[in-house]
Amino acid sequence: MERQARFKTAENLPFTLLADPEHQIAEQYGVWVEKSMYGKKFWGIERSTFLIDAEGKIEKVFRKVTPKTHSQQVLAALNE
Repeated sequence: MERQARFKTAENLPFTLLADPEHQIAEQYGVWVEKSMYGKKFWGIERSTFLIDAEGKIEKVFRKVTPKTHSQQVLAALNE
């Protein structure tokens, strides 16, 4: 929560960031997954973006996103 607040300030984000320390919401969205790195398996977040309309309907899902280029993908989808 404090970490998200610092990130929001540092990046000048105009929206609220979600903190999910018990990963309950991540599990519901299917992004709390088993991962593997250097032969070691562990549980973690699959970087994903969900575009949700004003009524709460998921309009588009982006899985396994690359942060450096992902914003362009999201902006393109919003302009469709």
